[in-house]
Amino acid sequence: MSNTILRNENVSVTLKSLGGELTSIKDASGTEYLWQGNPDFWSGQAPVLFPIVGCLRNGTATIGNSKTCSFGRHGLARKLEFTLVSSSETCAVYSLKADDSTKEQYPYDFELQMIYELTDHGVKVSHKVINHGDIVMPYCIGGHPAFNCPVYEGENFEDYIVEFEQPETAACAQLTDGLINNNDRIPVLDHETVIPVKHSLFYKDALIFDQLKSRTVTLKHKESGHGILVTFTDFDYLGVWSSANDGPFVALEPWSGTSTCSDEDDVFEHKRGVRFLESGEHETLSFVIEIL
Repeated sequence: MSNTILRNENVSVTLKSLGGELTSIKDASGTEYLWQGNPDFWSGQAPVLFPIVGCLRNGTATIGNSKTCSFGRHGLARKLEFTLVSSSETCAVYSLKADDSTKEQYPYDFELQMIYELTDHGVKVSHKVINHGDIVMPYCIGGHPAFNCPVYEGENFEDYIVEFEQPETAACAQLTDGLINNNDRIPVLDHETVIPVKHSLFYKDALIFDQLKSRTVTLKHKESGHGILVTFTDFDYLGVWSSANDGPFVALEPWSGTSTCSDEDDVFEHKRGVRFLESGEHETLSFVIEIL
């Protein structure tokens, strides 16, 4: 595993080749905004979710007619070593290509490029999925960046809010063993923009938003306003999550799809949000993280 550092006058970002993911986001003063993976709460930081988001029922599904795919939660990319293809002071490109081992789980000749480009006060995270094979490739993609909450010593978790750009009415489906039960939803927002952050929100896993009008979300201190803004224009779903053991972080997770739902079968191509790439085609989905 190796690290790459990007920086400009306002922000520095560190990336790691294992998982091709973010491992640090700091402002000019050196304040760390990205969760640092304390294993007492959650050892992850910002895993890349591919080619599924969440879980499959019993970890497997039929794919490509007669074939089978099998994954743990969030797929295979997050545990594999990416290759650094190129880097400059403000941009880095990592690549993960299919091999015999990945094809045992996911029978496609894929390439996943993770492209990180600094903005004035943050980083654009792009997921470029390429189909090098000769058959149509179904996939889902997502991000899972977690942010320190609180950011500064002396603050409390409950000093923070999650705020959407538009008033939202949302009832989030509950998760059972990692699968989504669309018949069991809890009201979270009623023509509102703000969710006060508290640990009990996450005692039953993530809040999954599947009908948002907003395409920006902030995690910020309710008085000072410092925190993180995530713009997720290319993604239909958003997960908001923290660990059930009162972890001092909140993850803001743009997704193109979700775990298998209670009203879905076990055919991968039938999953909500699944995307399809023709032979030789590629597609890029991006979100942007900015420091407030």
